[in-house]
Amino acid sequence: MSNRFVGFVGSYSEHFRSYRHDVSKGARQYCCGLMQAGARKNMDRMAEVVPEAKSRNLQQFLTHSRWDARAVMDHVARDADAELGDARATGLLIDESGFSKQGRKSVGVARQWLGRLGKVDNGQVAVFGALACGQRVVPVDARLYLPEEWTKDPARCRTAGIPEAERRFRTKRELALEVVRHARESKLQFGWVGADAGYGKGFDFLRALADDGETFVVDVHSDTRVYLQDPAPRLAERQGRLGRPPTRWQSQAKPATVKQLTDKRPAQRWSSLRLRRTSRGELTVQSFRLPVYIWDGESERVDRWTMVVTRVEGEEGDLKISLSNAPEATTHKELAWRQRQRYWVERAFEDAKGECGMADYQVQKWSAWHHHMALVMMSMLFMVREKRLHAKELPLLSCADIEELLAEFLPRRSTDKADVLQRIKARHVQRQRAIDSHSRTSRRRRRSAVDAVRRRGAS
Repeated sequence: MSNRFVGFVGSYSEHFRSYRHDVSKGARQYCCGLMQAGARKNMDRMAEVVPEAKSRNLQQFLTHSRWDARAVMDHVARDADAELGDARATGLLIDESGFSKQGRKSVGVARQWLGRLGKVDNGQVAVFGALACGQRVVPVDARLYLPEEWTKDPARCRTAGIPEAERRFRTKRELALEVVRHARESKLQFGWVGADAGYGKGFDFLRALADDGETFVVDVHSDTRVYLQDPAPRLAERQGRLGRPPTRWQSQAKPATVKQLTDKRPAQRWSSLRLRRTSRGELTVQSFRLPVYIWDGESERVDRWTMVVTRVEGEEGDLKISLSNAPEATTHKELAWRQRQRYWVERAFEDAKGECGMADYQVQKWSAWHHHMALVMMSMLFMVREKRLHAKELPLLSCADIEELLAEFLPRRSTDKADVLQRIKARHVQRQRAIDSHSRTSRRRRRSAVDAVRRRGAS
């Protein structure tokens, strides 16, 4: 397996070579480090175990080398498509992920909602696209979200190395739409798009997908309002000849929230569906589908889509409500299966963070962040390939197993007592620098606070 991994990384060497520079060695060392560095996959730990690797050189490779992360991601996407692509069974799943980061210099960092922590905190957020076919999932795209406090600060963007074309504010739903459109332009094979309720809010993402000819199954929040009858919106009648023409749309139909419709559904009108086998046995859900009309109250556009609701038998709180524009011929079981496929993309990102170091990067620049994510995607694709390759003799092979095998059998740096002591000393130097930096920052803040109080007193 270790030889296959080195060969796999080597198959991407074209992206790390130019007529002037060859950083393919750095790519091999970094990818090996992702597998060998243990629980904390930062560059210091990589340099401790990967032969000939140095932390400074790895940082140079990630931050300053000019290889194209987008080209590597697209190469991964093509290889993942060859592995998983299917115009019917495969979905393109959108998922965002947050990364806790301190300070103000890391590109895109701000106080924002971090789903991984379940709270608002200082960190970065990115929107990912992943090809998913059953249990096999490979991330194929990543778009870093830039809050408005970044896009309104040209100097900050310039310092972080953000390309000028990227220095404009885009919502996460706009980034997700870019992911889908780029996947289609790249001719990836997938039959539908899935996303969580953050992307079903407001209907703009769903309508854009529908206008692009995409089929979707996207979760919505419980307070989403829908109609059981066509609202048939019309403009209010003009009263008299004077005044402006009416611009407000009206409807006689009454909306209901998707939660209200779910709560009112009689028990006998739910169907029991067996979706797939799990480690605990069959995954059986109670489910119903219902045609509904979607109207935003601000235009004449009305969409007729299907509401899909599932809940797992015996598990309180496991209720999922989605909207889909799938053709009416699509079976109820197929819709419910697609809705529940998001479980696998969540598991894949747990593996990416736990086994491939997705969240362990130590970088501040735009290019370095994308370089890291491209190499993590390469590693995830390799793991999916290995699980398929060994599916018969090792059906329960996991990403954690693969990481353990690679960590054991990839070449490792030989160490002695002097090496270990030297590493410990180097860590102590770094810790002292961090302590000194924190102390200087604290003193500056205290002086600023005192000066502010004095200015207010003087005024």
